[in-house]
Amino acid sequence: MSPITDEEWEEIYAQEVPAKDSAVIKSYLQGREALIAEEKKQRSDHKFRQSLSPIAKRACAIVARIRLEEQRTTWTSDVEEELALRKDSLTMYPGMMFTLAKRKMEATKLWQIIRRMPKGALLHAHCDAMVDFDYLFQVVLETPGMHISSPDSNLATVEARRESHLEIRFQTKGDDTGMSIWTDDYKPGTFIPLTKAADAFPVAGRAGFLSWLKSRCVISQTEAIEQHHGVAEIWRKFAKCFRTIGAIIHYEPIWRKFLQRLMKLLLDDGIYWVEIRFAWPLNYCREGSDVPEQDYSHMFQVLEEEVAKFKATEEGKAFWGIRMIWTTLRNRDTRSIIQDMEHCIATKLEWPHLLAGYDLVGPEDAGRPLADLLPELMYFRRQCAAEGVNIPFFFHAGECLGDGDATDNNLFDAILLGTRRMGHGFSLYKHPRLIDAVKDKRILIESCPISNEILRLSSSILAHPLPALLARGVPCALNNDDPAILGQDTAGMTHDFWQALQGWENLGLAGLGSLAENSIRWAAFEDQTQEEWMADIRAATLGSGVKADRLKQWGIEWEKYCLWIVTEFGEEYGDP
Repeated sequence: MSPITDEEWEEIYAQEVPAKDSAVIKSYLQGREALIAEEKKQRSDHKFRQSLSPIAKRACAIVARIRLEEQRTTWTSDVEEELALRKDSLTMYPGMMFTLAKRKMEATKLWQIIRRMPKGALLHAHCDAMVDFDYLFQVVLETPGMHISSPDSNLATVEARRESHLEIRFQTKGDDTGMSIWTDDYKPGTFIPLTKAADAFPVAGRAGFLSWLKSRCVISQTEAIEQHHGVAEIWRKFAKCFRTIGAIIHYEPIWRKFLQRLMKLLLDDGIYWVEIRFAWPLNYCREGSDVPEQDYSHMFQVLEEEVAKFKATEEGKAFWGIRMIWTTLRNRDTRSIIQDMEHCIATKLEWPHLLAGYDLVGPEDAGRPLADLLPELMYFRRQCAAEGVNIPFFFHAGECLGDGDATDNNLFDAILLGTRRMGHGFSLYKHPRLIDAVKDKRILIESCPISNEILRLSSSILAHPLPALLARGVPCALNNDDPAILGQDTAGMTHDFWQALQGWENLGLAGLGSLAENSIRWAAFEDQTQEEWMADIRAATLGSGVKADRLKQWGIEWEKYCLWIVTEFGEEYGDP
């Protein structure tokens, strides 16, 4: 076929190619818009968007314009090619890997805006991994009687220090012979005064010690990006972080300061309520004692005292409080799990208002699946009924890449066992029937996007499955999981909120607002039967209890926040 001449093209274009404003194109676009609108009606945030006030709508439009501006001026799309070529200067793109984007995102206008957002409740976070280590290690060094020991005989080399096991804890008496933990003559298991060990660290003394200790507790950018051994290897590093943290905060004076720091960081980030998962062995000690308590009573007593102390201050009066979710390591044997369940029930009987529920934690792929734990879980239910206590399940499930394997099937068991919320639910998007079940049973997904990225489940926020769940109408909330270990350097959730907003086109500020509202709607503020729990979720602000009151409080803060956006940025980014 011979090429079309200019004259022929002009005739074809003029007579046969429809104009953009032609009736046929307009009709097509109308149908297209109708289809998009119909799909968006199924989104979990649809009702929230429909209820936005005029001020909130303006604020959402302003944030959308700022987001687009920063995409054009701050983020570009060729970073992965540059990563492959290992260039020194790194180009940025929206939704890029968290550890690479962190410093840049914290310098944006969008960061300033999301930082001030009332984020509601934090429902999925692990206690030991919440407070920034720079603060925590300074507290540990300043606390009299803290010591360090290792079961290994030689910590003299860099490699030995990388792989060694450590224990940092309070001791009434340590070694006074002048022995160093960093030399060949160290006697394994000997407790050395921590300040002495820090000052004698082989590389740069105390400053080098703090840097080394932090490297033992944080997944570095190199570990998060440049090693490619997969999920199992990064989980091994993750577990090492928790082992190093160990008993550090399990000593009363440090536990008290930890709690005060935690509550301040949360409230500064617009978080009014937190439900913290903890899995502590019985190694908590009162001030001045190195003999562990025989139960968890005093630890919970301190929790109650410190929360009341913080809420009584001018700074903390807006904070609603803390409840714990008891967790047992899923890789333990039946006897250990049953004993831990007994401690859980005993603690619930003494401190019912401080204990919200029960979960099993640890890497799902490497631990026992819920189906294997049915005997222990059935025992737990019977014992709770016998003691007259209500301890609902808030199970981790689907924190995996599998499809139909034993770990992925934890999703089925979590739902069948009556979990009220689901931790992560990363693989849920592969199961259409389970998606329907989660919606029918009003089970909230506690999503942790940055955690899923760092722990190798997704390559970046752009590859995360949460948008698929939101599009199907699944109720979800954002959470930070283990921010101190994962590199956020704060207990707040701004990083996860920012990543979601900048990475997902369909979300917007209204979508973030819906996720924040969900966190309050599905929070366990008080003990409730399953019927009461479901009724409160359905009623939302129309209810008459604690949850309805707090949803109303959050709604007021949301409107104030939207008004601040309009006032602060409206002149520059208002109506075009």
